[in-house]
Amino acid sequence: MKLGFCYHVSQRRNAVSTLFVIGAVVFATYAIADAQPAKKIFRVAALVPGASSTRADEAFREGLRTLGYLEGQNIVIDWRRAKGDSEKYPGFAAEAVSLKVDCIVTRGIPAIRAAKKATTAIPIVMGVNDDPVQMGLVDSFAHPGGNITGFAAIGAELAGKRLELLREAFPKANRVGHLWGSETGAAHLREIEAPARALGVPIQSLELKGPNDLEGAFRTASKESDALIVVGSGWINDTRERIINLAAKNRLPVMYTQLPFALEGGLMSYAADEIEMWRRAAILVDKVLKGARPIDIPIERPTKFEFIVNLKAAKQIGLTIPQRVLLKADHVIK
Repeated sequence: MKLGFCYHVSQRRNAVSTLFVIGAVVFATYAIADAQPAKKIFRVAALVPGASSTRADEAFREGLRTLGYLEGQNIVIDWRRAKGDSEKYPGFAAEAVSLKVDCIVTRGIPAIRAAKKATTAIPIVMGVNDDPVQMGLVDSFAHPGGNITGFAAIGAELAGKRLELLREAFPKANRVGHLWGSETGAAHLREIEAPARALGVPIQSLELKGPNDLEGAFRTASKESDALIVVGSGWINDTRERIINLAAKNRLPVMYTQLPFALEGGLMSYAADEIEMWRRAAILVDKVLKGARPIDIPIERPTKFEFIVNLKAAKQIGLTIPQRVLLKADHVIK
């Protein structure tokens, strides 16, 4: 009996010891977890011109995912969409500063100007189609200065090439209209003057203040121009379906400065690959989130350009694109 009693006592002691050890381990685990700092969730404010998500937005998200950033887990992207109204940017930028975001991403000249004015401390990654040095946004491409880095597509530098391609496709286009509505369009207009003189092609400037000007601009262009160049910008990009339809209605050959126009029914586009640029923008954001100073990150230029021809659009207005032009195209939509 004594041996049995001792055996049961020993069992109870072992059980108590085991529970004590388990409790100690659980307590230690929670104590260590409490002692560790919470995982950092980065917050990025994106100031963009459109009304809804674009291919560029998705490319930016994809670039971040590739680098290990998952929305809602270790990063939050606060999209601020101007919906074509550049007057909204100063308010967006001020809100981003008040929220103490880790980085501000901007697309277009009005957005970067507003962000630059709002803060000299928060890193800014910009995307523009103009020369940011000429625009007074940065000191130089190699050494941007201040809190700004990013990329510049330098779309205006392609103005002469676009005009050459348009004339090669339509040799009878002796007068070319230039439809624009932003600083980007103004820069493009300046850049096209010299090649237009060299080709002997008068350029008709058609400045737009907003969507209400589109109908009148196309009526004027159809009477006074043989072809048209449409320079993309915030609200112009947002109304591209309407612009493409107006071009078809007025039977005007149009060269666009943004690739999505030709992809979605426009006649021709020649531009830098915007998707690749915004994937790379994610790399720049990653650098600043990891502590790199924008002042030490050179402004990037695009390395890939695409010429797209839409034969469906050509057929719709009764035009034939010469084979030599089609051979130059990176993509031909049939």
